[in-house]
Amino acid sequence: MKDSLVDIRSFLARGNNRNTILYVLSAVFIGLNCYLIYRETYWLLLFPLFLVILYLYFYSLDKVLLLITALTPLAINITQFEFNVGVSIPSEPLMLGVLLLFIIKLFYSNHIDKKIWNHPLTIVIGIQLIWMLITSITSDIPLVSFKHLLARLWFVVPFYILGIQLFRKRSNIKLFIWCYTLTTYNHSLWGFDEQAGHWVMEPFYNDHTAYGVILALFIPVFFGFTFGKTYSNPFRFISFFVLAILLIALVLSYSRAAWLSLAFALGVLLIVLFRIKFKWILFVSVIFGITFYLFSFQILDRLEKNRQGPSANFVEHLRSISNISTDNSNLERINRWQSALRMFEDRPVFGYGPGTYQFEYAPYQRAKEKTLISTNAGDKGNAHSEYFGPLAEQGLLGMLLVLFLVGTFIVVAMRVYRRSTDPEVKMLTLSLMLALLTYFMHGTMNNFLDTDKASVPVWGFMAAIVALDIYAEKGNQIESDA
Repeated sequence: MKDSLVDIRSFLARGNNRNTILYVLSAVFIGLNCYLIYRETYWLLLFPLFLVILYLYFYSLDKVLLLITALTPLAINITQFEFNVGVSIPSEPLMLGVLLLFIIKLFYSNHIDKKIWNHPLTIVIGIQLIWMLITSITSDIPLVSFKHLLARLWFVVPFYILGIQLFRKRSNIKLFIWCYTLTTYNHSLWGFDEQAGHWVMEPFYNDHTAYGVILALFIPVFFGFTFGKTYSNPFRFISFFVLAILLIALVLSYSRAAWLSLAFALGVLLIVLFRIKFKWILFVSVIFGITFYLFSFQILDRLEKNRQGPSANFVEHLRSISNISTDNSNLERINRWQSALRMFEDRPVFGYGPGTYQFEYAPYQRAKEKTLISTNAGDKGNAHSEYFGPLAEQGLLGMLLVLFLVGTFIVVAMRVYRRSTDPEVKMLTLSLMLALLTYFMHGTMNNFLDTDKASVPVWGFMAAIVALDIYAEKGNQIESDA
């Protein structure tokens, strides 16, 4: 037996023999492929691509992350029929591969910098994942909850944990952003009209709101690229061109929540640039809250009289945001929020389980609150809130952890912005913070963090802020562009 093994090894060791094996395998592959094509079966054509990707997983994982980033905007959701649970192809299977490889490597050697594990934002995210695990165990539909938890892991590990390491090289932050950015060419073919704005992004985005949130997310970043004085004029000109396209696309996406989120980010930008102190912000917020409370009856009465529906006219469409009388979109959000609050009242500690809202909220609807687009089938989305959703699914702690996450990245980003003397680091940090704020402001009216389209840039932007925080310190400078 040993002699035969020695013979095989010596046979393989010869260069000519290796070439012969390569030729034989190639001939077999070509022959088998020709046969399958003749039978109208084409899957084997992907085998060389599979080998290339497999090679990258083991020898160049950073390229895999950037490849997933580029593919995510073009990924298509495939739905599992029994529980209406979807998988985004090809991005999520590729993310699962990264997660599995990460776990395997973690058992052999913990190659992750301890500064990443000890970072405040990582700790908050870790607590979130642990609480999701606990509430998945107590879930009414464990299969859905554990799939939801697994999806969160394959978003967080590649684009937050490994993303921080990827972004040690500052140029990779810009490369990540450019890999994801989409043009609006398909939308432009239809003249950017209001009706096309509701479906032209399909099948890559569910609807115009998902499309709008991504446009709003990238506008602050390209605003920074355009007006960042550390960049070359050609780079700034191209960034300005992309910024102009994104702004036009955002206006003509007719996503009202995205418009509001960008306006909110602009307000925060002015606060930062003019260095308005927190005490004044708190004072104005308290005055606003008291005024709203004292005149709540008059305000609600005025809102109920607003019957302006969605319109192709920008001003009229903007006015429809406050229509809580006849606008089905607004009324359905209120219906979902009310249902979430009732679910929370029933299960305030553990909730119904991550990802289960859409299957559990139907009995909590009230006939007087239901709209023409209401459903009991669990097939038309979730709680329409990044805050009420976790409240219903994971109890009070679930919502508080989302708020802690938002507060933590703001504190970290402002710390990096204020202490840095590098103009590019300051610009990147501020742009990324404003971008994330557009998302979490938008999160008061919609939630997309359970989708790859939003999760990839959101977790990636958080990773970029942490990378700038950890590796842009004095004496431990983040790598500049090569």
